[in-house]
Amino acid sequence: MKDMEHLVSLFQSTQQVLQKQAVRAVDSSLVVRNWLFGWYLVEFENADAERSELYGKHLIDDLSKRLNQTGLKGISPTNLRRFREFFLSYQKIQQTLSVESLKPVDIAASEPSNALPSEISQTLSDQSLRKLPQNALRQIAARFPLSWSHYVALLSVSNPDERSFYEIESTANDWSLRELKRQINSSLFERLALSRDKDQLKALAQQGQIVEQAADLVKNPYVLEFLGLDERTAYSENELETAIIDKLEHFLLELGKGFLFEARQKRFTFDEDHYFIDLVFYNRLLRCYALIDLKIGEITHQDLGQMQMYVNYYDRHVKTDAEAPTIGIVLCKRKKDALVEITLPKDSNIHASEYKLYLPSKDELIAQIDSVSAQIEDGGSIIDNG
Repeated sequence: MKDMEHLVSLFQSTQQVLQKQAVRAVDSSLVVRNWLFGWYLVEFENADAERSELYGKHLIDDLSKRLNQTGLKGISPTNLRRFREFFLSYQKIQQTLSVESLKPVDIAASEPSNALPSEISQTLSDQSLRKLPQNALRQIAARFPLSWSHYVALLSVSNPDERSFYEIESTANDWSLRELKRQINSSLFERLALSRDKDQLKALAQQGQIVEQAADLVKNPYVLEFLGLDERTAYSENELETAIIDKLEHFLLELGKGFLFEARQKRFTFDEDHYFIDLVFYNRLLRCYALIDLKIGEITHQDLGQMQMYVNYYDRHVKTDAEAPTIGIVLCKRKKDALVEITLPKDSNIHASEYKLYLPSKDELIAQIDSVSAQIEDGGSIIDNG
């Protein structure tokens, strides 16, 4: 009986894997097609001034009508504009291909009629693709690891560095479209940028979030809108903790890379007194414990001192010699930077971060970034212990 169950399981898993690959292949082909369509449009529009004057602003609408008559699907004027935007946003890929024969064949601009020339679709697609080396399409597909829906969401991000970051993170973490949209809407890039200097910010855009030290894991603020707690409703720390546990999967995504949940209200006894740590996590990338204490009000120096004791206990009695020092994070409703700075030593592994129960506006976070950038220009640092 077990042998039969194993055989059934093997059939099911094989079907799921191959079905996923088939869907991915269709997605990849769609992304490549749309990028090429955008390229064709840009090449055609930029060919010469005479052509631009001839077709003008009606090109997209007229082309959409003609292509729809041929039976092509999804070629609305809106989509054609999106294809063009997609190509322009990822135009540098064209340079990496180094394939001269991939360039769309030019169309004579001396067409006497106001209608689009009947040869356009055939010339731009068939003749170009006939000249296309076999590996060129694979080169393009390899550059676009996400689905078309993901790239549509990424096009909503106007900042190229920010867009690059979300693309890298979405690929590395296998984000669903829903998760990608949430991370964009919660301004993850800006929140991480607040704890980085200019060189680190550049690396963030080019490499994504690289976790090498405790500070790389900390965000300010943490966005907990998925908990469903009303910002104006009074609630206790226990209720906040319970809401986090109930939405643990979402909270782990918000924490970032490499976090594993270990315990809630973890008790330890020291000098005959019992202490309870709200949440205990382990980060497999840094190989260290991460302790989180929840505060529903403004942070106090007592909160920081309490976390220091928790961290000291774990460093001295729990972690092994092979593990990195413990990280302590105090999540509070309101953080006082001056208090954190004066309470904690500069080399402290304790961090204070605010949490928000709603999606913060980009303007709010950008204003914070500008403020911190101004401090850098004045000789300060964007990185602190809080």
